[in-house]
Amino acid sequence: MGILDLLLHLGGFVAPAIFVGALMPLLARFLIRNRPSAPVYIVQAAINIVANLAVLTAGLWYFGHDGKMWTYAALVVAGATCQWMVSRGWRRA
Repeated sequence: MGILDLLLHLGGFVAPAIFVGALMPLLARFLIRNRPSAPVYIVQAAINIVANLAVLTAGLWYFGHDGKMWTYAALVVAGATCQWMVSRGWRRA
């Protein structure tokens, strides 16, 4: 496997985490009304992407290969939960 193949495989592995992690803050702006002040979009997306990458890595470890639907379902649940927590209680003192 060459370096280009390795980069393409890694890109395919992290693409769902980046897509879902970047989409969640955009959807939260339209779906969550009367929310307290949340961090800027980049911070929310970065937190979601890190959580999603952790879920994908755990799914790869548990199942032995990536691309299982259970892993993708857990990815969406983890991303939504993370976004809910960030948008709900960021500035709570």
